Amino acid sequence: MDIATFLGSLIGFVLVLGAILIGGDISLFVNVPGLMIVMGGTFAAICVTFPIRDVVDAHKIALSMFMKKKGKVDDVVNVMVRIAEISRREGLLALENIQTDNPILKKACQLIADSADGQIIRDTLMIEISTMKRKHNIFIEVFQKLAGYAPAFGMIGTLIGLVQMLAKMDDPSTLGPAMAVAILTTFYGTIMANLVFLPFAGKMRARTSQEELHLQIIFEGAKSILENNNPRLVYEKLSSFIPPKERKSAR
Repeated sequence: MDIATFLGSLIGFVLVLGAILIGGDISLFVNVPGLMIVMGGTFAAICVTFPIRDVVDAHKIALSMFMKKKGKVDDVVNVMVRIAEISRREGLLALENIQTDNPILKKACQLIADSADGQIIRDTLMIEISTMKRKHNIFIEVFQKLAGYAPAFGMIGTLIGLVQMLAKMDDPSTLGPAMAVAILTTFYGTIMANLVFLPFAGKMRARTSQEELHLQIIFEGAKSILENNNPRLVYEKLSSFIPPKERKSAR
């Protein structure tokens, strides 16, 4: 589990909820019609903007951020060094039997086993990087649009509430409660945008940059193994991707 994502989300909601409880009754902040307008309107708008598959996949990726820990650069470097050790000890063909859950790493091992030209490996992995970035950019845009739609529908809910309030101007005692209910929809939209959608978009952007770096390490490692499968030389080259202060934790 990614502790930073979990704790950040939890702390944000707890602090907001705590402030509400300190200030009064939490039931004052519950308005079902307002939630229907904000959540229903936001969902409808995002489904019009993007194919439903992209919307579902974006939310699956967001959920996975809670379940998967952030990968480390030195872990990828160490994997490539171990692959170099296998290739030197057992030969390049032995890399065909490498078992990994990473399809890009598996493809790189297959290309090395086939003694593919360095340019072919580069072109293949650059296409993989481009495809990954394009897919992730769509998911990032989904959450950025959600962050724009939620406050907008919150304002729409507020306008609806104001119209209903003004229609009852003959009874001054209802104006205060009606105004509070009208403003709640803006509150819902703002909370959803700034505590959920924008943070997820930012986290996804950071994960995209991280995955791109990992793919670059795999490419450089594959290229180095083909050129000279000395594990020590492979490590010395790939260790340049690791910040100096963190290199001591690597191989």
